[in-house]
Amino acid sequence: MLKAGHPKGLYYLFFTEMWERFSYYGMRALLVLYMTQHLLLDPERARSVLGYNALESILISMFGQMSVQAMSSQIYGFYTGFVYFTPFFGGIIADRWLGRHKSVYLGGLLMAIGHFLMAMESTFLIALFFLILGNGCFKPNISTQVGELYPEGDPRRDGAFTIFYMGINLGAFFSPLVCGTLGQKMGWHYGFAAAGVGMLVGLVIYHLGSHHLPRSLPSSHAKSTKKTHSGGVTTDEWKAMGALALLCFLNIVFWAIYEQQGNTLQLWADEKTNWNFFGWEVPSTWYQSFNPAMIFIFAPILSAMWAWQAKRKKEPTSVSKMGIGSILCGAAYIVMIAAAYFFVEGQKQSLIWLTFTTWMFTMGELYLSPIGLSLVTKVAPARFASMMMGVWFLSSFFGNYLSGYVGSFYEILSKDTFFGLLAASGILTGFIFFAVHKPLSKVLGKNI
Repeated sequence: MLKAGHPKGLYYLFFTEMWERFSYYGMRALLVLYMTQHLLLDPERARSVLGYNALESILISMFGQMSVQAMSSQIYGFYTGFVYFTPFFGGIIADRWLGRHKSVYLGGLLMAIGHFLMAMESTFLIALFFLILGNGCFKPNISTQVGELYPEGDPRRDGAFTIFYMGINLGAFFSPLVCGTLGQKMGWHYGFAAAGVGMLVGLVIYHLGSHHLPRSLPSSHAKSTKKTHSGGVTTDEWKAMGALALLCFLNIVFWAIYEQQGNTLQLWADEKTNWNFFGWEVPSTWYQSFNPAMIFIFAPILSAMWAWQAKRKKEPTSVSKMGIGSILCGAAYIVMIAAAYFFVEGQKQSLIWLTFTTWMFTMGELYLSPIGLSLVTKVAPARFASMMMGVWFLSSFFGNYLSGYVGSFYEILSKDTFFGLLAASGILTGFIFFAVHKPLSKVLGKNI
């Protein structure tokens, strides 16, 4: 999985990110089910959560009375959204004051605290707050370090981000099997505690490999950058950041439809899908392992196909790949429209529908997400690298919150209408990626 020819630091970043994603996706696999089936199901229990009354009042004032599912979807959207909002500020803090290494340590510690606070119902929202802050410090700074391992123009960079992305999905694959099973079979809090342990393991691995990683000082301590910073932002830097900002805006729609896997599609998996295998009822949270498992299978195949295309000078550019990814993700919901059409009330549906839908999500994700990470490190001005990585994740904030907002209509709209809106959104956004490709390449002076 980890190819020869890459720096040793990539191995440590791979396994650090793997364990951090184990903790994140383990908790995410349980989150909506925990709220809809336990925490918010009993009004008295829900009001025992510190801060819940205030949050409920705000949401009701904005959107009116909501069902337990709609409220859970809104909280899911706010949580997964803010997880990607804080990296923008975490990148700035690292660039200017703490540096990337200290930011990763701080972020990991805050997230571990958040996971363990999930063991108490009363501190549910406080736990989410710690997880949001911790991810803000951790996420942009570990991703940026992958790019820093390679000199400018190094052809191994895209491959490194694909390998790094495999680490993300290795953690995402095992976490529902471990945390999801513990949560659904033994008790919700066992699953959340397992996620906290995973985060601590990731921090230990990062510490052990710290001497293999590039030492980037914050700009306030880097003497060599004083002259650069005193000159202000150049025209080329503005162009680069503007191009990335446009791509980030389009990225919002992709994540809004993609993140339904952890929200409404998890409810579909739990309520409408047959999980009985030879008399054993498999936890429905195992659905969350489908996507990362398929990434293991298809990422190497896709990488080989791109290499074959590159030799013939037919490989799609980064922006074109992102357009293909968005179209594939939108088209996945056409399968769900068919699933809704053939669903018979009171009967559990075959797992084939979700499996094929998730395969299309996987292909779309591979075309867009790791390519986007790599593109940020290529295009972003060096002194704003972490901040622009934060902007990339900021687009995921809006997309993830939008996924929660859209998901609140899951019980209101007919299922074919609900899935049809998601399909149209993804496909249209993909065509916009293709439309802006040439203008952006012309502005930047290079084919992206």
